[in-house]
Amino acid sequence: MHTSAHPQPETPRYAGILLHPTSLPSTYGVGDLGDQLIAFLDWAASAGMRIWQVLPLNPTGYGHSPYNCLSSFAGNPLLISPQRLLQDGLLDADDVVEQPRFSDEHVEFDRVAPYKFALLRRSWDRFQTHASGELRSAFEAFVTAPEQRDWLDDYALFMTLKEFANGAAWWQWDAKLVRRDAKALAAARARHADEIRFWTYVQFLFFRQWNVVRDAAHARGIRIMGDVPIYVAGDSADVWSRPELFQLDDRGRPTVVAGVPPDYFSATGQRWGNPLYRWDVMREANFRWWIARVRTNLRFADLIRLDHFRGFADYWEIQASEPTAVHGRWMPGPGTALFDALRAELGDLPLVAEDLGFITQSVHDLRKAVGLPGMKILQFGFAENDSPHMPHRFEPRTVVYTGTHDNDTARGWFAQASDEERETALLYLGCTTADDIAWGLIRAAYTSVAELAIVPAQDVLGLGAEARMNTPGAESNNWSWRLPPTTLVQELALKLRRLAEITGRV
Repeated sequence: MHTSAHPQPETPRYAGILLHPTSLPSTYGVGDLGDQLIAFLDWAASAGMRIWQVLPLNPTGYGHSPYNCLSSFAGNPLLISPQRLLQDGLLDADDVVEQPRFSDEHVEFDRVAPYKFALLRRSWDRFQTHASGELRSAFEAFVTAPEQRDWLDDYALFMTLKEFANGAAWWQWDAKLVRRDAKALAAARARHADEIRFWTYVQFLFFRQWNVVRDAAHARGIRIMGDVPIYVAGDSADVWSRPELFQLDDRGRPTVVAGVPPDYFSATGQRWGNPLYRWDVMREANFRWWIARVRTNLRFADLIRLDHFRGFADYWEIQASEPTAVHGRWMPGPGTALFDALRAELGDLPLVAEDLGFITQSVHDLRKAVGLPGMKILQFGFAENDSPHMPHRFEPRTVVYTGTHDNDTARGWFAQASDEERETALLYLGCTTADDIAWGLIRAAYTSVAELAIVPAQDVLGLGAEARMNTPGAESNNWSWRLPPTTLVQELALKLRRLAEITGRV
């Protein structure tokens, strides 16, 4: 039998870390795009990390969730670094003299947001009176650039109108603005011109600072992995500006909403409440809105995790009048047609499918047809023997996590697990105590055949349930965890780097 003398190239193997920028230390109450982020990238590079994964970077709405945003194109103003504004002469030292004292342990969003927006307004005033010609030219270039054509004007007008409506949802505005009457919109643009410019300025600052961060990551050999939720928030610039793409009534309210049916975890399922797409309308327009959305998110990141991938195969449709997700029906998603359109426009798709939950063969078939790696979560692996989430069952085109932002930390999970799960995990991982469990899971992820192993920062530090980022369904205390200062030490970096070297991930 003839065999080739040229061995097939092996799939590259990488290690990565999951940490949302809001979790970084900062004296301004929330992690931002300043020096602490650059220091984190230095640490990650020294630890042999080649991927930094973030949650969605868009402006958060109700509950401060990055999965419930006011726009799926814009950047989150809370991430703008006052330190960088001071360096650029866009804030004066006097502006930050009387700075409040914020918690180092949690983001106090309700205190932080008003403070940071006050700084951004001072910065806008200063820009208008003191900005250099170079900065003014950069701002005008940003405002008129084709990259912003799909979203910036509508977003800035949406935020302005929301501000003048005291934060009310867009379907509660004046009826002419709700239905986007051309004369009413033109009048609003004229009346609120300066406020609209403020919101475009905030986006200019965000992208200006984010570009520096992305360049810094690339200079350290690190690629950024972003996150695109399948659905958008009802009260968003996306839905207000393009209502024809969503299943809405004539008042702008959803007729049907998104969720997932009852399962092992929830007897009534999950009623998320997001408006559902009119996939037929999107298909007729060759998925232009989705192409624009993914293109913009590829400015945030080098590769993208597609949240709730199963919804692209088929999705659970719930009548808006239903209080729970029990009474719904499966409806066909866009399938391969969406991904064909994305690939035709954007080329190779650097996407990862979040294929967790109730997964049918059709979802596996779609993922394989469009050539995307799926996800495995080690915490899910010990509830049954020979689980698909155990490393010996993985295929190489996989992204493995010890846990995600929606799970407890490794230590927190182990503390709550059943006796049988704990016994299985200790035996499988070769650990003897709960103190070893986080490192045992990290080692299992790194030594697996999965091409990418990602570890939340909380598990790198071996933290307990107090460091959990999100508890799905919980009304409060989500998204606010902050990395304790000076905990990502060099000793940890060297240990992780050595493990990455041993397992071929550097």
